[in-house]
Amino acid sequence: MDLSGFTQLTETEGDEYAVGLLGTFRAMLREVCSRRGVRIAKWLGDGAMMVGVDTMPLLEAALEIHYRVHWKRAAAEPFAVRTGASAGEVILLEGDDYVGRPVNLAARLCDLAASGEVLADAAVAADVPTWGAVGSTSELMLRGLERPLPVVRLGMQVLSGPAVPDPVCGIPLTREVAASISHDALGAEVWFCSESCRDTWERRPRPPADEIGSLRTPLLES
Repeated sequence: MDLSGFTQLTETEGDEYAVGLLGTFRAMLREVCSRRGVRIAKWLGDGAMMVGVDTMPLLEAALEIHYRVHWKRAAAEPFAVRTGASAGEVILLEGDDYVGRPVNLAARLCDLAASGEVLADAAVAADVPTWGAVGSTSELMLRGLERPLPVVRLGMQVLSGPAVPDPVCGIPLTREVAASISHDALGAEVWFCSESCRDTWERRPRPPADEIGSLRTPLLES
């Protein structure tokens, strides 16, 4: 994943402004990846390489970032991102780098992605979360490959009916696409996009018992 148009931004807005946006992007990525169990293997100037044992948390992290930056109705982030994703076994090199075909594919796809676009090797389609969607499919010729690669564009599911945001990440959900369901102190259902968001919510600080129902804490452990 990298910031789209970062070089041009430094030219038009200046280095200090661009570096400030880069700091905002990195802070957001750290927060999302740490919650979803994804490792930021290394920073790549205006981008990052993310790795994980499982594919779905990586796709969840990428889609959450794109949702927050591009797809919310009132997106407040003043920058754009693009992402390339692939899956497969890789080699850990000297303890701090990863090499292998999936790394190369992800990097090439990121380079080809338009601003706000998530391009993925079609092999990851089965691991897209229930609230994500597989869009158009095409074959792209990537540098270094002998044959075109089937590629999918990932986005958000078009929901039917009223949506409720995940209380942790804000991803809009219906009961049908929620990956996990819990209950609040009043017994109402709370929908989550992932077990990691549910775990974060359930581990949140709780108000002291003598404050529940007071003016300071009017909702019961909401």
